[in-house]
Amino acid sequence: MASTTVEDAEKWANDGTGALSIKLVRSAEQTAQLSKAEQHLISSFHPKFVYPIFGQEETIYGYQDLDIQLQFDSSSLKNFLSIHFKDKLPDSSPVQPDPIEETLYKFIPPDYTKSEEIFKKAVEATASEVFSPPGTKISSYRATHSKGKGKSVATGKFEPWVKCESGEEEDDEEVIYELWAANWKTPGFREFHRRMQIFILFFIEGGSYIEEDDHRWEFVVLYERRKRKTDVDGQTPYSYHFCGYVTLYSFYHYPSSTRLRLSQFIILPPYQSCSHGSMLYSQIFQYLLKRDDVTELTIEDPSEAFEDLRDKEDLKLLMKHKVFNLDLDKLVPVDREWYQATKEKWKLADRQFARLLEIALKIRFDGEEPNPKMERLYRIAVKERLYRFNYDSLVNISKEERRERLQETFEAVMKDYERIILGQRREIE
Repeated sequence: MASTTVEDAEKWANDGTGALSIKLVRSAEQTAQLSKAEQHLISSFHPKFVYPIFGQEETIYGYQDLDIQLQFDSSSLKNFLSIHFKDKLPDSSPVQPDPIEETLYKFIPPDYTKSEEIFKKAVEATASEVFSPPGTKISSYRATHSKGKGKSVATGKFEPWVKCESGEEEDDEEVIYELWAANWKTPGFREFHRRMQIFILFFIEGGSYIEEDDHRWEFVVLYERRKRKTDVDGQTPYSYHFCGYVTLYSFYHYPSSTRLRLSQFIILPPYQSCSHGSMLYSQIFQYLLKRDDVTELTIEDPSEAFEDLRDKEDLKLLMKHKVFNLDLDKLVPVDREWYQATKEKWKLADRQFARLLEIALKIRFDGEEPNPKMERLYRIAVKERLYRFNYDSLVNISKEERRERLQETFEAVMKDYERIILGQRREIE
């Protein structure tokens, strides 16, 4: 056994995010259905964060070559846990190894197994019993097949996914992605949520578990749906595999409606960089537009990447419906009655709708003959909004400095709008 002096202490320290591997496991039949290009769906991946579980330093101490495997049945999300290491600090050491299993036990349901054989049998059993998502299906989408179709109105770029319209005949060999809505009263959902909530800690900075006794939470879960090769009499002919989910929190909105706040949004790594996040957000937004009880959708502390996603999808939807196809003199300066009515119709927060209007106008100015008068009015309108938004930081400085700061902010906003219009991703440090 190696010594435990300060000099060699580092050899007993393990990076928690690297030591922990996550995997979504399918049955043998379901695995055989995957093409070579889909093998990443069953490959291991690492969490982005583990500090909510193992502490701020994200270090697991007391082991050499630590390997933690946390596997999930891709349908039921039941767990298998294995912990292996090359060496471990002895009991006689003045510093004891971190209690890995005892720590994880606080964050996952207690019915996990440490037997790989038992876990594999459980995965096969879930597949044979035919797992069905808890809740109500609210939307679905599939890959875009038709040439020349699926282009964004806002950017003109090809969109990889298209919503499955009601009554549309589906190809049983096709992979479909479905959104299912649920709440705490949905049969079976509370137990399912306890299995999936750990992904919030792993992939959302500052993420935390939510209270199960708060009835104001709503959920939308995204699943990959595939045709089963083996028919089961009287059962669904499809298998479902967990891709990610969204939490929504409702607030009372006077006099008799609800304002929903999108709180947590997660797409698991095997499904990232494929535009599933864009589809999940856009389909949820369109679902909420149809709900008479919902007045507005807001976003809680969005990341820069999520703001980009939201801007793109909101702009695409509004331009598809020609919301901004009005005479310029009604938009610059904006007709307040039209502005308020349109913002409420599309259930958008004030700042978001104002930004979408500004982006749409920039697209229009860039594509038409120069119009100095309207472009000047546009600059004034944008700066007025920026002044209101940054009032606290601008009100106590000199007029000249205020003018300079507003101009700098305006130029930065225009540069960012240009990036959004071109469909470029934001670079995040």
